Amino acid sequence: MIGVRVTVPISCFRKGYAREYLETHLLPPPATCYGFLLSLVGECDRQRHIGCRVTAGLISAPVKSVVLRKVWRVKNPRPEARENIRPDYQELLSNLELVLWLDSAEEDRSRPTLDKRVCSTLEYPEHTHRFGGLSLGESTHLVNDVSVIKEISKLKGDLEATMFLLDARGEQTLPVWVDHVQSTNTRYVTGTIQTRNLNTLSRDEIPMIIPP
Repeated sequence: MIGVRVTVPISCFRKGYAREYLETHLLPPPATCYGFLLSLVGECDRQRHIGCRVTAGLISAPVKSVVLRKVWRVKNPRPEARENIRPDYQELLSNLELVLWLDSAEEDRSRPTLDKRVCSTLEYPEHTHRFGGLSLGESTHLVNDVSVIKEISKLKGDLEATMFLLDARGEQTLPVWVDHVQSTNTRYVTGTIQTRNLNTLSRDEIPMIIPP
């Protein structure tokens, strides 16, 4: 298991069913974290690292704000139609400092696993072929910096983080696989958002990336 520290100036992890008021989750869902890591290593096939486990831990206290922005919806097949555009309120989180916990023990070990590719990319970025800006959340929410945590003791503050962990009796459902064409094939897991000491984290508590 490795930890990937990420800082993001501004982001939004939009709730799947938010329509008129674009609410944000406190943390990026596992599916969002997985997509971010694939983008980091330049992987376009999202089936490539099925079986890895990933979740986010928040080690800062982000500020929540609300903005009024232009939102696109397909009400009319003509792209220029005015009814496709409307203003809506959106929640934003500022000054996020996260740790993405990644475990590749249950991936296909016959080829490089995602944790090894992330470490290799950050150590030898000149050997990785990727494209586009690196963002967490929407494509305009670019990250500030990314690094692998080799020593937890070097994190700021204490060793606790607020994270999403599996819990059959939990009150939160977050996606581990998103169907971008029709939501019926989006897969969710149940868990709780809890504050935990980073040294007590167990692999079995981290959501696994599996399609339906």
